[in-house]
Amino acid sequence: MKKINEKHVYDPAPIFRKMMKDPEIRFLAGKQEEKFLLATAIRKAREKAGLSQTELARKIGTKQSAISRVESGVYKSIPSLAFLQKVAIACGAHLGISFDFRKAV
Repeated sequence: MKKINEKHVYDPAPIFRKMMKDPEIRFLAGKQEEKFLLATAIRKAREKAGLSQTELARKIGTKQSAISRVESGVYKSIPSLAFLQKVAIACGAHLGISFDFRKAV
């Protein structure tokens, strides 16, 4: 236990290391990481194009809340290829897809 500013702060790293030994938790963590990577790519494309979430939503025919949800990485399913293509076109970008052959989680 570390003391910072007279408050107790616990290091969660040992707990996470123990949890990551569970194959199911590793799988779920990997899926969430993929969502966040995609969310970050969408946000960066929008920002590079100089668009607000509202402007991007208007260009692709959706609501600002949908863009916000996708960019947060907290959504039930991965955005469709059609959605990603619309985002790319609206941002003046090319949608590229690649496969990463790192060891699977």
